[in-house]
Amino acid sequence: MTTFTIDLPYRTPPLTLNGGVPTSVPAMRAKARQIRSVRADAATLARHTNLPLKVAHATIQLHYAPSQTRHRDPINLTPTQKALVDGLRDYGLVEDDDSRYVTDLMPVIHPKTGTGVGRLWLTIDTQEKP
Repeated sequence: MTTFTIDLPYRTPPLTLNGGVPTSVPAMRAKARQIRSVRADAATLARHTNLPLKVAHATIQLHYAPSQTRHRDPINLTPTQKALVDGLRDYGLVEDDDSRYVTDLMPVIHPKTGTGVGRLWLTIDTQEKP
């Protein structure tokens, strides 16, 4: 098993479960653009990190160290993690993002950063094909 860490270019999670479902067409399009952007970022970062291609299995977890101390629910970060996993699949890390190839762990919220700036990163444990 090999572990990779990818620092993400976000200070706060770009997608959350808070805010409800967009109901207008412009709002739906804006959310779709945001999801496409996060997916593209994941594929680009995977390429720059030289992640392997077509691994047998990957375990993926999103980490967030916020800039402020306040209560946050880890499950609210799952839309960001989902888009990132989709982007890793787009890159070719795994054949598909279903449970045969990917284990998604619940996102982790760490204590606030000492810098006053939030930080997000992914950890990816890969198992090569035998």
